[in-house]
Amino acid sequence: MSNEARRAAVAALIRLAGSPDYRDRADAGRGLANFAEMPEAREPLLELVLDDGDTSVTRATTEALLRRHDSTGLAVVASALATADPNHTDWIHTAVLDVFGMIASDRDAAVQQCEALGRDTDERARHGAGHLATVLVAINPILRTGRNS
Repeated sequence: MSNEARRAAVAALIRLAGSPDYRDRADAGRGLANFAEMPEAREPLLELVLDDGDTSVTRATTEALLRRHDSTGLAVVASALATADPNHTDWIHTAVLDVFGMIASDRDAAVQQCEALGRDTDERARHGAGHLATVLVAINPILRTGRNS
């Protein structure tokens, strides 16, 4: 997909994120997560993770960001955690458990990425990365790989 087409897709998803219907906002969050590396997607994604109207938007957007299994998605979630209220924090934690509660190697890779984010220049990402790493370390995944399983 060309950069122009990607920007157009992001612009359309940002418009959808402004919908009064929580289902539209959840769909926008899932869609925008695919473009999280684009600078114009970051703030709308943060707003969707911390959605004022419905925590199902929080959960859907957070899960989509975490399922990227990369530092970009983790950075957005960490930044949101840095300022989240207790209710949003609970739903973010639920999404973290849903995504990383199955395979130990995925959880371990996310912990390492959070450690790297702890050195990020963005203060929110740094602060939230420590919180996110703490949540990840507390997870006891179902499947373990390697010799010490």
